[in-house]
Amino acid sequence: MKSHELSDLDFRLLNDWQRSFPLVSRPYAELAARLGCDEATVLGRLAALREQGHVSRVGAVFRPHVLGWSTLAAVACPPERLDEVAGLIDAFPEVNHNYEREHAYNLWFVVTATSRERVAEVLAEIHRHGGLRPLDLPMQADYHIDLGFTLHPSAAGGGGGGGEGAVRRPHQHAAGNPVDAAALRERLESADYALATALEDGLSLTPQPYARLAARCGMSEAACLARLERLLDLSVIRRLGVVVRHRELGYAANAMVVWDIPDARVAEAGRRLAAEAGVTLCYQRPRRLPDWPYNLFSMLHGRDRDTVLARVAGLRETLGQALGLAAVECRPLFSRRRFKQCGARYGSLARAA
Repeated sequence: MKSHELSDLDFRLLNDWQRSFPLVSRPYAELAARLGCDEATVLGRLAALREQGHVSRVGAVFRPHVLGWSTLAAVACPPERLDEVAGLIDAFPEVNHNYEREHAYNLWFVVTATSRERVAEVLAEIHRHGGLRPLDLPMQADYHIDLGFTLHPSAAGGGGGGGEGAVRRPHQHAAGNPVDAAALRERLESADYALATALEDGLSLTPQPYARLAARCGMSEAACLARLERLLDLSVIRRLGVVVRHRELGYAANAMVVWDIPDARVAEAGRRLAAEAGVTLCYQRPRRLPDWPYNLFSMLHGRDRDTVLARVAGLRETLGQALGLAAVECRPLFSRRRFKQCGARYGSLARAA
């Protein structure tokens, strides 16, 4: 089932509740009241959407570098070894995303661990066992706070949907606002790590999921709700809600667009790019010369390749004009295969706290 084939109820569950999930004892009943149905229907539809692969989980997305350390990495893998090397990478529990993309560096993965040192150890082990040296590209600045993946409104009720990409939605945090991850980390307590661990697989699809979550953490439901609200207020949890899988919803053209921006202008470029419709992520990462000249990363999703390429061309022209540059070099790296996609695992982080 693609997003243009979703019922109105399914569309609203997937599109409207990717964030601001109710912090009440019976959140699915709250959703039902707002959607004009009953709690059992909401639970049944979410379970079906998860079974169909449209929903990864109902849960939290955490800010990078607060509960631990993470990096985006890539290896240049001979095509005949892709399955072997992808399997080696996927075997590390610290790896939570792994995609094949169109580039000489063709395997791209995210490593999240307790510390910068452990991330470096994982990369070293991948190098040692796979014989391929990874690019290590940790985030240096976040210009786009995670807004979730907003489906195009025409996707509901069998209304077509065309080739449009994700639509930007408002959020209380402006793109590019600086966040001191180390200062946030100092405000965390052991119970916060325990809660993050319990949230790894998401909230249960049961009438009182917070009570079940609280029991796993050895706290009351009220204390659990208060702690979640605090983590959201601190922006340690970037969003709480339905986490969707874009590919299963018909957004098959997924491009990581990398940009070579003059270093003195990269912050301005990042803020401008983050404000553009259809840009779902925007980060600054280091260059790794001579192999990797790009320092700004963004994500675009669409139903087809041509639509995404047209959007990239428009963004390139807009960004060049805004920065007063005759040309801005960029390259879209479309994904070919998804080897692994899951939430970051914080169990080891909790034990280390």
